[in-house]
Amino acid sequence: MRLTILGGGGFRVPLVHGALLGDRDEHRVTEVVLHDLDADRLTAVTRVLADQAATVPDAPRVTATTDLDEALTGAAFVFSAIRVGGLEGRAEDERVALAEGVLGQETVGAGGIAYGLRTVPVAVDIARRVARLAPDAWVINFTNPAGLVTEAMSRHLGDRVIGICDSPVGLGRRIARVLGADPRDAFVDYVGLNHLGWVRGLRVAGRDQLPRLLADDALLGSFEEGRLFGTDWLRSLGAIPNEYLHYYYFNREAVHAYRHADRTRGAFLRDQQAGFYAEARNPDVSALALWDRTRAEREATYMSENREAAGAGEREADDLSGGYEKVALALMRALARGERTTLILNVRNGPTLAALDADAVIEVPCLVDASGARPVAVDPLPDHATGLVCAVKAVEREVLAAAESGSRARAVAAFALHPLVDSVNVARRLLDGYTAVHPGLAYLR
Repeated sequence: MRLTILGGGGFRVPLVHGALLGDRDEHRVTEVVLHDLDADRLTAVTRVLADQAATVPDAPRVTATTDLDEALTGAAFVFSAIRVGGLEGRAEDERVALAEGVLGQETVGAGGIAYGLRTVPVAVDIARRVARLAPDAWVINFTNPAGLVTEAMSRHLGDRVIGICDSPVGLGRRIARVLGADPRDAFVDYVGLNHLGWVRGLRVAGRDQLPRLLADDALLGSFEEGRLFGTDWLRSLGAIPNEYLHYYYFNREAVHAYRHADRTRGAFLRDQQAGFYAEARNPDVSALALWDRTRAEREATYMSENREAAGAGEREADDLSGGYEKVALALMRALARGERTTLILNVRNGPTLAALDADAVIEVPCLVDASGARPVAVDPLPDHATGLVCAVKAVEREVLAAAESGSRARAVAAFALHPLVDSVNVARRLLDGYTAVHPGLAYLR
């Protein structure tokens, strides 16, 4: 079975490959094709993967190419993890937004909109090529903004594109751990959009354990979200928000922290990974050991500005191991082998959330088997969450409309309508700033 990884020179590709190496089923992935526009990055990552597989018998065969059509042809699964504009683009997204006093995070606010505007046209081209060259393939999308990009691709691939994210998995795991439950035995009632969702319950043996957590100060303050949001606010919500909601609930503090940081997150990752890829070309260096050290630093500093602003301290050791590669493998196993499972995924809404139309991509628990992923029926969101979800989905639709039409006016509307952008004039200046630094936005007129 052939898996094609788009963005195959990306830093997190070894996580997916490592998960594949542990899969010994007869229907496992036997060939991995890495595609990237940067041949040097492909070479570096291929070295890491070779080190990972050195002691694994019958490891998947790995090849690399810069030819997209070649990579897609014959694929059973396509894992999309591209970064249009690279980390330099992400750093520019942050810089332009912060200069206007608004958030420039990769997926939230102005930064997420800019990233979406230059990524959607590329993702749509990929979707069209998949439909032509590998019509039976399943596309697993991790490209950010994951919900927005998945929705753009679904217009050409229908339900054969499924978005994944590790944030809900990590949140559910932390809540289960605090409650003394095995995460594998817990059903996480999680609803929202990508990077905009809430855990409203955690059921173990049919009993919801979340009320016990919300009622216990010591338990509630003992894990990352309790420290990040504060116990009083979590009790007011009656739910545990995804960590990215810190950008909404504590926006002023987050912007202040980012503006006063030595470097933005994008700039840190740009510099860190430039060092990794340069050193990984040295044949005398262990590529895998270098990658392990770099990844550990990357994970330890994740959302560090938010944690500093909230006084949340360092990340727990158990939260440094990632998780999206496990979701990707579980999803592939279910689709390829019919192994029925439940996963939190980004899929088309259908009738799940009445506040949104059927084609809106949402992030919810899904039943997955060989026929695809189907959202589990959920209770309506409370009004405060519905309002935020609808507002952000409206912004995503403006991004999609701008990407399809090339309309500058629709792009301005996307910025202006976002809850974290406080002025139409700011929205216009943001777009001016982004078009000045991103050649990929030249299509907007």
